[in-house]
Amino acid sequence: MDVFDYYMAFNSGVKFKGNKNEMTLLQEHTLNCEILVAGGGMAGCCCAIAAARCGVKVILCQDRSVLGGNASSEIRMHIVGANGTGGFDRGVELETEAREGGIIEELRLENCVRNPQRSASMFDLILFEKCKTEPNLTLLLNTAVTAVTLNGDQIEHAIAERQSSEDRFTINAKVFIDCTGDGRLAAEARALFMEGREGRQQFNESLAPETADNHRLGSTILLQARRHDRPMPFIAPEWARKFEKNELKRRLYATPGEEQPTHEYGYWWAEWGGVLDTIKQNEEIRDELLAVVMGIWDHVKNGPPGTPAGDDPFEAAHWALDWFGFLPGKRESRRFIGQHILTEQDLLTSRDFPDAIAFGGWSLDLHPPEGIDAPDLEPCTQHPVPSLYNVPLSACISKNRANLMFAGRNISATHVAFSSTRVMATCAVIGQGVGTAAAFAVQQKSPPSELVSNQGVMAQVQQQLLREDAYLVGIQNQDHNDLARAACFSASSEQVGYEAANVVSGQTRCVHGPAGAPEGRANPGGHRWLSDPKAGLPATLQLEWDVPIQPREIQLIFDTGLHRHLTLSHHDGYTSKMQWGDPQVETVRDYRIEACDGKTWFLLAEVEGNYQRRRMHEVELTSSVSAVRVVVTASNGVNHARICEVRVY
Repeated sequence: MDVFDYYMAFNSGVKFKGNKNEMTLLQEHTLNCEILVAGGGMAGCCCAIAAARCGVKVILCQDRSVLGGNASSEIRMHIVGANGTGGFDRGVELETEAREGGIIEELRLENCVRNPQRSASMFDLILFEKCKTEPNLTLLLNTAVTAVTLNGDQIEHAIAERQSSEDRFTINAKVFIDCTGDGRLAAEARALFMEGREGRQQFNESLAPETADNHRLGSTILLQARRHDRPMPFIAPEWARKFEKNELKRRLYATPGEEQPTHEYGYWWAEWGGVLDTIKQNEEIRDELLAVVMGIWDHVKNGPPGTPAGDDPFEAAHWALDWFGFLPGKRESRRFIGQHILTEQDLLTSRDFPDAIAFGGWSLDLHPPEGIDAPDLEPCTQHPVPSLYNVPLSACISKNRANLMFAGRNISATHVAFSSTRVMATCAVIGQGVGTAAAFAVQQKSPPSELVSNQGVMAQVQQQLLREDAYLVGIQNQDHNDLARAACFSASSEQVGYEAANVVSGQTRCVHGPAGAPEGRANPGGHRWLSDPKAGLPATLQLEWDVPIQPREIQLIFDTGLHRHLTLSHHDGYTSKMQWGDPQVETVRDYRIEACDGKTWFLLAEVEGNYQRRRMHEVELTSSVSAVRVVVTASNGVNHARICEVRVY
């Protein structure tokens, strides 16, 4: 009896697969769904939730134990997007409202109210809860897609493995969506992709390098520190890097007028690895980034080499490390080639795409690939995008795999265009757009590759996105099923420019202000009803129909201050720009919805303590009604009512 036979004899309860030279403990399972989403970052979460809410069966595979990707507790980067931050902000109340809506706004508002302590793990929990409680969504954590089977130009099924429970899944689906960032699923399907930086002439991009290379944006490990009531020494590991002052002159040593470095939240510019393969050499990058972070903190705590004992140039004596990551926050790896490749000019001119499914606005944000090893270069150079721009579905559908889509930083874009689309809030709205489009492909029994050319279906996808409170530049509500569009409006009071009828203007935000939507597609106007502050609350908005209706659903969109920043951040200065920890002051808190049968008003729904932007109310009526009204009795701060949109179905 050899060693294998001996082991098997005493472990008869363990099920092995294969012969004794190729055995595995992995138990085989077959799962069926309509859409498989690989990758549970912000793009993947919003993609899976959106598709599930459209009524299709979705499986979401995430290779980590938490959701959120770069926003998770493992990395802790704050979610930024079209409204910008740092050197370029776009946001003016009732003029430029650029913060993303839809699912990512729902998540931000939930996090803001339920997580005033700004806990990274609390956000993990909120994402987990949102995915676990979605009826059509099956969540598989710690599960990585490792292979696919092709049938012609389509993916037939994917293989996913969960090593923690020794399980292997064969997942059959109609549509496969890669939101993994690195593009593992799409790469296994041999989908066409790009890496590195294109040369200036290839796509006629002024910001591209003269000659193409294989360099990319580097990765970062963040840290958090906490102030104590006594001096807290720091002894750097022997392997930590040593930085002279001139090596950090453009990073740690801010010039007058610039934002000073803080201790409570780490250094996004502690970047390294862009000249390496950010996939195959990720372990090497992690090790070096730990040495970089420890070296920077040593510099902050103990000063440059040769600093006199007791000198404290950064006033950091009482500060100590509280957390630092072991998982690099990755910026760039593969970018897949789609039916369209987004370019610098597409973004700078806000090109009008007929297949728009999301929008962006972050600057073209280019970093030196050498990162911290390029001390004479600025850690980033931001080239503002003049206007909000649309992202087309054609940049999210594989050129050579008919049922493969992607959302997140791996969409079809040049390196320069990617430098704007890569940020997480933009990835999130792309995810919602792709998930919605994928659901329509399933329902139409058509591969995603045929969606873009079908104008009728694309119009339906866009209208569904608007119904879910997404924003698309220049596209308005034209839903013929929305009965509110045929109603007559009145209000107990209103402000000039913000009359009651604005709730069916077709747009739920103002983008006509500075750096908003491009001219001709901004649709200027108030785009909401504001009651008169002098009249106080309660305030009433009323809809009436000449021909009685029998509504089944009433949807309200409230004002949540989309001109402001709102995102979980561990940076005190950035958080001070927000209303974090409480509902947004503009938002309606308490309200009721009533209907009239021609004689009597009766209650349909009543809500107290609202803080969300989008609220849906299913109603059951046995007879028709001639009018519906919303009575606002309290807000979360302002002295009047604000409603951006009313829909009735």
